[in-house]
Amino acid sequence: MASTSAVLAGILAAAARGEFPAADGSTTVVPQPSHRDAGVIAFTAHTVVFTDEDPAWVRSAVAAVDGDPLAAAMSPRFLTAFQERTGRATDTIDLLTVADAVPGAPDAALGLRELDDPDHPRVARARKRRDDVRVWSSATGGVLVLGRGVAGRWEAAIEVADGARGRGLGRALALASRQLVPGGGVVWAQQAAGNARSVRAFQAAGFRPVGAEALFSAR
Repeated sequence: MASTSAVLAGILAAAARGEFPAADGSTTVVPQPSHRDAGVIAFTAHTVVFTDEDPAWVRSAVAAVDGDPLAAAMSPRFLTAFQERTGRATDTIDLLTVADAVPGAPDAALGLRELDDPDHPRVARARKRRDDVRVWSSATGGVLVLGRGVAGRWEAAIEVADGARGRGLGRALALASRQLVPGGGVVWAQQAAGNARSVRAFQAAGFRPVGAEALFSAR
């Protein structure tokens, strides 16, 4: 029998290859891959809810949502019910993107320097959401984070200082994540749907959208 982590990991691995769940309007409920991570991933006309709650409750709560049934599991009503049921907190619904690793080293002009200070605020914040965290700062005013997130997937996050924006730094850091991801597999990234600057930067660096995601963290 597959481990709880392997079930969701298999769904994500297939999505990274462009193989998605059937677009039949249904909701798939799978176990949480870890205590830390629960949530909802919406693909085209198919939603995956990963939680240790009773699957019958999930399907009942989704069915109780008025409106478009294809959007029910990402509706405020269901997400609120999920939050109240689990006692967890969520921040936002993100665009979920993925990209293949690419060979080569990051552009030397970035001046990337890896931070090894576990008390650095950016490192400490990243470790609340990911394992095996590595953080690089750029001499040009940016930060790149790599770590293992949901179901052990490698995830990238970037920050660009206010004074360094508008110069392609976000795109360069996103591309660097594809060069630095261990194992030569794929790297995932989430962008808030309203953060158009971040969405453009990751897509310009070759990240492709696969769905939407709402993560619920233990308080």
